[in-house]
Amino acid sequence: MTSSIRVVLVDTTHPGNIGGAARAIKNMGLSSLYLVSPREFPADRALWRAANAADVLDNAVVVDTLDEAIVGCGLVIGTSARDRRIPWPLLDPRECGERVVAESAHHPVALVFGREDRGLTNEELQKCTYHVHIPANPEYSSLNLAAAVQVITYEVRMAMLQVEQGKIPLQEWDMPPARVEDIELYFQHLEQALVDIGFHDRDNPRQTMARLRRLYSRIRLDEMELSILRGVLTAIQNVAFRLAGEKGKSD
Repeated sequence: MTSSIRVVLVDTTHPGNIGGAARAIKNMGLSSLYLVSPREFPADRALWRAANAADVLDNAVVVDTLDEAIVGCGLVIGTSARDRRIPWPLLDPRECGERVVAESAHHPVALVFGREDRGLTNEELQKCTYHVHIPANPEYSSLNLAAAVQVITYEVRMAMLQVEQGKIPLQEWDMPPARVEDIELYFQHLEQALVDIGFHDRDNPRQTMARLRRLYSRIRLDEMELSILRGVLTAIQNVAFRLAGEKGKSD
């Protein structure tokens, strides 16, 4: 179960925060660390801050993009420190821990943490199934990156202990949830289909695709549902192309 839980740090500036996050991860019984375009890694400062969690750093996976870090995951939770223009399905840290543990028994899960100074971008957050917000003191709510990792992984640890004691049942579903990379392909397909039928204008998109992403995040598509929807989009496009061809002939 724990090997299915990834902690993902995006564009980390200070290597000491990577080491501190590695230590927090190991403290809470996790081991999988993904680093998206870290400014400085490997680094002595990361190793020093990691203390006895050097093995987490040694096994860290370094990638260029968030998409690479979350590939294969059925659940992605992004940390968000502020209100967004388009609110997203939101969990508190305790709910986050419980959901992560429940789902990690069935598929990989990613906990995504953003940059020290500005967190995750809106585009990155829209790749997440849920957002999690740490309810810190509103008069001083800025959390160090490693501290934020410690808070969330602590809740994951507590949920693990609850499962071991039989207090939280593991969730079951007839089909696995769609993987994030397949959902991304679906959104590309959906946008193209909406363009083909004249509903969506890429040059004046407004918030159409962002709101559709939020809608599907609330639904949590499984693999079969996603396959059905891809088939529906293809059928819609085929009809649109046929009608456009018939109109061209009549003109």
